[in-house]
Amino acid sequence: MQPKLKMRLGDLLVHEGVISEEQLQQALNAQRQSGRKLGHTLTDLGLVSENQLLTFLSQQLNVPFIDISTRSLPPETIKLLPEVQARRYRALVLENNLEYILVGMSDPADLAALDTLANLLKKPIKVAVVRESQLLSAFDRHYRRTEDIASFAQELASEHREATDFDFADMGAEEEDTAVARLLKSIFEDAVQMQASDIHIEPDEQLLRIRLRVDGVLQENLIKESNIASALVLRLKLMSGLDISEKRLPQDGRTHIKVKGHHIDVRLSTMPVQHGESVVMRLLDQSAGLLTLEETGMPEAMLVRFRQLLKRPHGMVLVTGPTGSGKTTTLYGALSELNQPGVKIITVEDPVEYRLPRINQVQINHKIGLTFSNVLRTTLRQDPDVIMVGEMRDHETSEIGLRGALTGHLVLSTLHTNDAISSAIRLLDMGAPGYLVASSLRAIVAQRLVRRVCMHCAEPYQPDRDELFWLSSLANDVSSIEFKHGRGCDQCHQTGYHGRIGVFELLEMTEGMMSALKVADTNGFSLAAKKCSGYQPLSKAALDYARQGLTTVEEVLKLVEMVLDDQAMPKVAEANS
Repeated sequence: MQPKLKMRLGDLLVHEGVISEEQLQQALNAQRQSGRKLGHTLTDLGLVSENQLLTFLSQQLNVPFIDISTRSLPPETIKLLPEVQARRYRALVLENNLEYILVGMSDPADLAALDTLANLLKKPIKVAVVRESQLLSAFDRHYRRTEDIASFAQELASEHREATDFDFADMGAEEEDTAVARLLKSIFEDAVQMQASDIHIEPDEQLLRIRLRVDGVLQENLIKESNIASALVLRLKLMSGLDISEKRLPQDGRTHIKVKGHHIDVRLSTMPVQHGESVVMRLLDQSAGLLTLEETGMPEAMLVRFRQLLKRPHGMVLVTGPTGSGKTTTLYGALSELNQPGVKIITVEDPVEYRLPRINQVQINHKIGLTFSNVLRTTLRQDPDVIMVGEMRDHETSEIGLRGALTGHLVLSTLHTNDAISSAIRLLDMGAPGYLVASSLRAIVAQRLVRRVCMHCAEPYQPDRDELFWLSSLANDVSSIEFKHGRGCDQCHQTGYHGRIGVFELLEMTEGMMSALKVADTNGFSLAAKKCSGYQPLSKAALDYARQGLTTVEEVLKLVEMVLDDQAMPKVAEANS
């Protein structure tokens, strides 16, 4: 049976004393201007909270108020209602039994929507109240584009039986509705909904793999129409301005797309493989904006020290870690804080990932000789206060950067090393003089990304014997820690994880470290660094997150294995013998 109100929502709220007559008139005036529903207008104006409004509706309509964030929702049940209608009426099918269908709605008093839903579902419906934010999140999780991708792939394969016949060189705006365009649009929409950082398109002999990297882990979708791979690659090459006739050599390109209201920069890399060309696309959501230093997950005490380093007028600060560890995000967060009218900032990058106002950003182009070292020499003559170098790649770049830090500039840069201690040693290995490294280097931040435990399905976790043994190398009291992991739910796509957080170590130079660097004494530098009072290695920082229930034992041990060498880790075999 459909719930019915005896009077309009606004009058009912006034009658029950939730809002005053004056507040109702204020909301109605605002509603006429915005065109939004009254309930949304009331919450936007702060006259009632969403929770207060939905609880009131639940009581007045005698329908349940359901939290769907922890509820398991079968895909076949949800898809009884097409996505277009679900989003239009803010409705989600929660349950389907022999007698009725339970539908969650953000506005169960919308009688027109109820009548339409009853006609669409062809069955008696019962209604539950659900938060709109939860509904929108559920739409993105459950109405994925996997079926559209498979359908468009079949359509594309039927249009073009032979992959060698594809020719998209003359494709114009009028052909945007082709099967390949719709297929790519669905792939990008699926990636945006899943908040993927990368898309991998990998041709195989009998099928095509499309994999999305979500929270650092690849999720796979298989397409049996393997002959469409070259069509996708050709279209992507056209979008990125690459040579469509060149299939034997790798190529790199860039394009910009707009998907579901998101402005996405796409960095594309092609590589010839056995059954065609593999494509990897890095997605940079410009709409999301830059993360602040607080949002990276850097601990408060470390953040205070890092900001003090950024206030120094000169010296070099390095951010290190492997590819995909969040180094650039941290540097851009630092640049955002330094970006003031009185500060001249120049960046030298390959590629420029985010466009920032007031900052002079230079894109490296090796084809015309615009290299890091060449640009960096000119940069020093441009009277900068702060210089950001995308990466210290070679001896020449590192030495120019170090000399720039020595002559009155704050230089920020990255290195691909495992931890903070090995970064300074890496500069020596690249040929930088020890005295120059000691005089210029001020601090090193090493970082990794670990997956967060899904808060919706987190539960206590007891490590096994081997895990406890490995953890005991990091701390003495691990047996008393109450660890957590996620059992898997709809919110985290059954992975037990949702999102990532940065793990950091900060090493500030001391007299002992600088003395060792001057004479290129790498062992002496390592010993001095480990004795530094404020230094905590990445592995212990990750364990602190596990102690707080933010990440899992699995993620801690994965990080430990990446960072520590074999000699630093005890042998499980010896411990069990």
